[in-house]
Amino acid sequence: MAGDMWGYPETAQYVPGAQLVGYSVEASDGSIGKVDKHTEEVGRSYLVVDTGPWILGKRVLVPAGLVSQIDTASETVRLGCTKAEVKDSPDFESGKHENDADYIELIERHYANRHM
Repeated sequence: MAGDMWGYPETAQYVPGAQLVGYSVEASDGSIGKVDKHTEEVGRSYLVVDTGPWILGKRVLVPAGLVSQIDTASETVRLGCTKAEVKDSPDFESGKHENDADYIELIERHYANRHM
């Protein structure tokens, strides 16, 4: 399951090379912020979401496998998880967590109960 977690599902309609920074991000139950960064590394694709004032400026890493749809017309990324799941995920610190195996494992455990 961890491998599937880190790749965009076909249903998301992700186009390689797409620039998602600045897109709005919506969980299954409402808006959670904007895309601050995204990657398309094979086997390790993810979004960094800036939640803004919603949860005091927290930045979180969301594996690409949780993206349910990318709507380029409205510049919105929809996730297949709830606001609470995102809120409860570990904080992301740029420059520290991108290649931290322990942090990546923590993210995998946090979202492991998701049905992708």
